[in-house]
Amino acid sequence: MKTLVIYYSYSGHTKKVAEELAKNESAEIFQIIEAKRPGIFKTFAVGTFAARRGKAWPIQPLGVDLNAYDRLFLLAPIWASFPAPYIYNVLENLPEGKVVCVKLISSSGNSGCKERLESMIKAKGCTMESYEDIKA
Repeated sequence: MKTLVIYYSYSGHTKKVAEELAKNESAEIFQIIEAKRPGIFKTFAVGTFAARRGKAWPIQPLGVDLNAYDRLFLLAPIWASFPAPYIYNVLENLPEGKVVCVKLISSSGNSGCKERLESMIKAKGCTMESYEDIKA
C-alpha cells in the first residue's frame, strides 16, 4: 500500500510527528504551506474561528498527486479543538476511494472534531481508518 504523510505545521511540533510517522510507515512526506503566512494575531485569533467553522484557508498548490497513493495520513495542529484551517483544503480535494488516517497534535491532546472530519472524509467517498489526538 503506497502511503503519503501530508501535514501542516505552524510551530514545528506537527512536523516532528509527521517526520517520525513517515519514517515508521516507510511513507513519502509532503508539507502543506500557506499561500501567505499571516501574522501571529490573525493566525490564532482569526484562524481559530475558521478552524471551528471548518473553513479552508488558502495554501500553495500541493504539488503532489493524491491519486498516486492508497493511504493518506493527514496531520495538523489543533486550534480551538479543531484542525488548523489549512488542512481543510486537502479534505476538500480528496480523491475518491482513499484510506485516510487523521492525527491532530496539540499541547492538550484533545479535539472535538472526529465526527466532522469523518463525515467530510466519507462525503468524498473515502474511509477514515483511524483518528488520533496526540499530545506533543
